[in-house]
This record gives sequence, structure tokens and C-alpha cells, in this order.
Amino acid sequence: MNELLEGREKCYQCYRPISSCMCPHIRPIMTQTKFVILMHPKEFKKTKNGTGRLTHLSLPNSELYIDIDFSEHRAVNTLINNPNNLCYVLYPGKNALHLNKEKIETAGKQVVIFIIDSTWPCSVKMLRLSTNLQNLPRVSFTHSKSSQFRIKEQPKEFCLSTIESTLSVLELLNEQGIEEIEEGAFESFLDPFTSMVEYQLGCASDSIKSVRFIKRD
Repeated sequence: MNELLEGREKCYQCYRPISSCMCPHIRPIMTQTKFVILMHPKEFKKTKNGTGRLTHLSLPNSELYIDIDFSEHRAVNTLINNPNNLCYVLYPGKNALHLNKEKIETAGKQVVIFIIDSTWPCSVKMLRLSTNLQNLPRVSFTHSKSSQFRIKEQPKEFCLSTIESTLSVLELLNEQGIEEIEEGAFESFLDPFTSMVEYQLGCASDSIKSVRFIKRD
């Protein structure tokens, strides 16, 4: 479904202009793990380079909520308070469970991973305000990948976008046997992301070529 916003027709799913809709590139992956993307309002406005929504669209077993303080968020608290759920927040920390070295012991429960979709400074604020997230155990991982987010400068060399981080988590959960995802599915998971990056780079290149210089005498 599409709608007309600010004079431009946009896709109602990925919220990008119809001319650069990334939905055809999405290859959904069914997961045992539920991913909950907590998006900062500023990220919601980044229709040209936001990856949180692409992550949500790529994972049928996921939810996406927009806010800064989730302390009183009904849906989030319902998930956290459900005794059948084993909830984690993807965030580095001294006591975080390191997925490269440690396995999540599910004990027959539904694993729920909350992913904060924002810049690092904003994520610190979101975690500080959201007391319900503070009380959750954390998971983290290390990697040797370089972000393909060439249209955006990352704060640190090791930083990944939301969709790239999610892929890393999925690969590790697959190694642990928590997921049973065919390797081929991982190869196309980043397709909407890489297509978005290539499109934006193309637009930037066309913009530079279209600049007209007037020689002054």
C-alpha cells in the first residue's frame, strides 16, 4: 500500500519513495528467535538510510516500536513479563553473554532479543531511561567484518548497522543450534541494505555530475 506524503509517493512498507523502494530485494527469514527493534524517533525520520525497518521487514518473527523511554511501553513489558520468554538486550557490557564463546541456554523458552536502533549516543540515553531494559541480561558479539554502510560514517571501525548486527547474531545463533537456517538464506539477507547503499551512492554521483560550473573571466 502506498501513500502520498510531502508531495512524493512513498511505499507504506519500507517508507522510501516509490522510485527507490527496497521491498523487492527483501528475502524474509523465518526464525525461532523473536527480535524486537526499538527505534529512536530520529531513526524513523531517516527514510533514506534507516536499516531498522528493513531488518523488521526481513524478519517475520519480529516487532518494531518507536520511542525513547520504553519503561511503560505495554507491548515491551508484556514480552518481558511473560514467564515463557527468555529476554535479552543486544548491547555490550561487562557481564554480557558473549555469543562467540557462550551459548544461550533456552530451557525450552522463547528467546527474545531487543535491538536498540539508534546512534550510539542516543542508545545510551534510551537504555538509561528505559529501566525495564536495564534489568535485562545483555548479549554481545565480536566480529571481523567491516560495515558496508558506505553512505554513513560509523563512529568506530567495528560498528555495524542494525541489519548487519542482526545478521551476525543470526549466524551465531545458527552455529549454536538455536536457529536452523539454511546458509543460503544469509547470503541474501543484506540484499535490501546493499541495494539501498548502492542507490544512494548512485544518487550522490548523479548529483555531483549535474553540477554546472560557470567560468568567470
